[in-house]
Amino acid sequence: MSTPLIGRSESNSASAQTVSADYALPATAGGLGAQVSGVLGLLTGVWVALSPWFLTLQQGGTNANTVNLISGLAVAGVGAFALANPRGFASLQLGSALLGVWLIVAGPILSQKFTIADPMFWSNSVAGGVLIALAAAGLAAVALRGPARR
Repeated sequence: MSTPLIGRSESNSASAQTVSADYALPATAGGLGAQVSGVLGLLTGVWVALSPWFLTLQQGGTNANTVNLISGLAVAGVGAFALANPRGFASLQLGSALLGVWLIVAGPILSQKFTIADPMFWSNSVAGGVLIALAAAGLAAVALRGPARR
């Protein structure tokens, strides 16, 4: 009798990597790195979305709060999809890097028309830098994993 969590099948000796691809369990260091990158990206997105409740982002108005909420939800969504779907992981990491760049430039763009507080610049710049670094680490983990198996 075989269970889904056992690394071997009774009919043949299937590798743990084949079983882990079916159940999204990391079988290699590259797979673990990809999942850690996805989780940290998800947490970064949650921070960006919730930061308006902890930081003063704008003096009078809600434009910065709205930008952070939408951007944070998008980043968290990309992180969740990266965890749920291992096939599109590389393209999701590129999307995460682009969202990181957006977080870095959103403050200066908004400050052209609205008064933005310094905490928004710092929080979004750090979160954007983290996202770019996580995307690079995630892409490196994908490269370590080797070619995608179908």
